[in-house]
Amino acid sequence: MSEKQPNNPMHGIKLATILEELFKEYGWEELGDTLNIKAFKNNPTYKSSLKFLRTTPWAREKVERFYIKHIIDK
Repeated sequence: MSEKQPNNPMHGIKLATILEELFKEYGWEELGDTLNIKAFKNNPTYKSSLKFLRTTPWAREKVERFYIKHIIDK
């Protein structure tokens, strides 16, 4: 039951994919500095960062906006 959402650039993109692409492009240090998210600054791992973003709506929203601006709309 997947509906197309032409006005939603995030439709169908998993959080894990977003994090992976941002990490490959920017690395933890730059993501931490740019987004000011402590989970990316203090001994970050892919698993812990993903868990943090799944449980912290404000951080997830910040990462998704950054992804749209710097990866999708590039």
